[in-house]
Amino acid sequence: MADALYKTKAISQGGRAGGKVALAEGGLYFHMEHSKGLGGTGEGSNPEQLFALGYANCFNSAVAFVAGQKKIDASKAVVTCEVGIGREEGGLGLSAKLTLSIPGMDRAQVQELLDAAHQVCPYSKATRNNIPVELVVEG
Repeated sequence: MADALYKTKAISQGGRAGGKVALAEGGLYFHMEHSKGLGGTGEGSNPEQLFALGYANCFNSAVAFVAGQKKIDASKAVVTCEVGIGREEGGLGLSAKLTLSIPGMDRAQVQELLDAAHQVCPYSKATRNNIPVELVVEG
């Protein structure tokens, strides 16, 4: 993408085992550690957590975008993103599960928004055909 509307830069030193990662422009800094599931202490952050934060927030914005196009009030939308890491052929791989809840909205309409948001969310586009992503309507 030659004409990005926004760029940010993160700098990592030491990787996920006792390392640190920060935004070059400041504002965010994380101490990194292996999760307990990967043999670490779990006393720091890890890349899967950071990915889940970004995907959940981006997907919620995509829900708001498609809802706005359809003239639907989705202001109470809650998106949960669960990211997993596990062994697969050739090493480790990721998976994601996106759950959408919109209190007071018909389940079929929530499903429609979930499916539409998955088509436009930049994280969904990036993961499509690369990692398994499960979509779930909650409630």
